[in-house]
Amino acid sequence: MKILLETIDLVKHFPVTKTLFRKSDRFVRAVDGVSIGIEEGENSALVGESGSGKTTFGRLVMRFLEPTSGKILLERVDISQMDNSAIKKFRRHVQMVYQDPQASLNPRKAVRQALSQPFLIHKVAQGSELDERVRKLLESVGLTPPEIFLERYPHELSGGQRQRVVLARALALEPRFIVADEPVSALDVSVRAQALKLMKELGEKLGVTYLLITHDLGVVRSVCSEVFVMYLGKIVEMAETEELFTNALHPYTKALLSAAPIPDPELARSKKRIILTGDIPSPIDVPAGCRFRTRCPRTCGKRTDEPALHEVGKGHFVACHFD
Repeated sequence: MKILLETIDLVKHFPVTKTLFRKSDRFVRAVDGVSIGIEEGENSALVGESGSGKTTFGRLVMRFLEPTSGKILLERVDISQMDNSAIKKFRRHVQMVYQDPQASLNPRKAVRQALSQPFLIHKVAQGSELDERVRKLLESVGLTPPEIFLERYPHELSGGQRQRVVLARALALEPRFIVADEPVSALDVSVRAQALKLMKELGEKLGVTYLLITHDLGVVRSVCSEVFVMYLGKIVEMAETEELFTNALHPYTKALLSAAPIPDPELARSKKRIILTGDIPSPIDVPAGCRFRTRCPRTCGKRTDEPALHEVGKGHFVACHFD
């Protein structure tokens, strides 16, 4: 399979605010050397707790943030050093779906205006052609007949309908790659499955590759083919989805899986929960050695070397001293 998007030792450090008399020499290590590859046509998931660096990684890939170091390759073209004019062209091929559809839509603009913007900004269509494209977008995400929704404002739509509009806007310019940052966390449980199913179906139909960013492994299994587990700015495990769910190796991955809800009450009662003690450490003061050692049920003793991500099976990588 062809690699569509790849990051090589990607780093993003934010300097801690400096004072008038002291220059900052401390940094928030939000993304700290991430190397992954996402195959064309495959849907991948980036999972981890809040504060693990997932959203920062997504914003780096979108080039909303300037990387501190490392490379971001889209079809082998390095986009990490692009100027503003090149970034504008690049964004026709890469789009983002945000966590809160209400916040990502302008409350003063009707659906017609919201979906017309991408075409107008990139000078792709206007007039009757623009109207036709907007109608087809609404139909593609199941908002039919489109005439009902064209003049509605965000507050006149349900949460699921707003997310469909946001997805339609992201698909307007026929992108190759979409970063979806917690796309269903703001939706009711009853419509989450519908939204994820729609994303998957449209991805297969239009040839779009997704990176789904989430803290909930429960939403990943039916949508994604590969999972990257992130902790404190680093990838600690990655594998194909079924392999990860049936043979997780890193203690952090096991804890995340144990927290995923199970619809069957009998299975839920028999399921062993792994309760992690403490909170995720500050990315300013990262623990020496294994970053997970302060919360890990295992003990690394006095080891101060950081475990490297290494292959333990076909396509299954883990960063742990014990595996």
